Amino acid sequence: MGKKILFGSNLKMYKGVEETISYLQELQDLTKEMSRAEMELFIIPSYVTLERAVKAVDTKLIKIGAQNMCWEDAGQFTGEISPVMLKELGVSLVMIGHSERRHVFGETDVQENQKVLAALQHGFTTLLCIGETAEEKGYGISKEILRIQLKKGLHQVSRKHLDHLWIAYEPVWSIGVAGVPATVDYVREIHQAIKESLEELFGADGANIPVLYGGSVNADNANEMIVEPLVDGLFVGRSAWQADKFSVLLRAAKKAKERG
Repeated sequence: MGKKILFGSNLKMYKGVEETISYLQELQDLTKEMSRAEMELFIIPSYVTLERAVKAVDTKLIKIGAQNMCWEDAGQFTGEISPVMLKELGVSLVMIGHSERRHVFGETDVQENQKVLAALQHGFTTLLCIGETAEEKGYGISKEILRIQLKKGLHQVSRKHLDHLWIAYEPVWSIGVAGVPATVDYVREIHQAIKESLEELFGADGANIPVLYGGSVNADNANEMIVEPLVDGLFVGRSAWQADKFSVLLRAAKKAKERG
């Protein structure tokens, strides 16, 4: 089958501790017989759930990630969480640059770069999210925006860390309650541009960096998205927040990918 297919979800600020643990345990039970040699499953819950989350599941079956991270190990950063703290909890993945961090909380590409470098230095699987707004898409500059986000966000990343780097393409206009799924043709075109940018940055090694698609992924479009050769996984939103429905979606998508 080649490299693993990646499936995951960011729970945002929706599930409390008990609800998250129940969800994770149900998802693990529903998917535990699926070979992790062929796929990787990850969930990114809220900070307050992380300590219990990493103990509630076999992290070889479900990788647990954090939704954000400070770039400093310690210091005067009230309200922030350091990579050292996350490592102490047993977290193995960190998401950087989600569109809500960028557009609601004002994080910049330079800040995302600081976080990416820190996360990789500490050995985390580092999931950098990129995406263009509806306005940028309307101006026809989506590829330029994504290229800038990649070139700035991955500035000074060492090739020795590339096996810990994932990219999630999430068009801002396509996520959230009012999100509109991108067309398969659009996703194909954008993922091609992303792969080209990664190869520009890292040469042939850039081609091996997984690029996931996220943006109103659901049971209706998951199969047609995952069979695209340049889509290495799916970053699923609210369609993943019920364990039974997520299990059905990822099983169907995995079979579709295997059929090619």
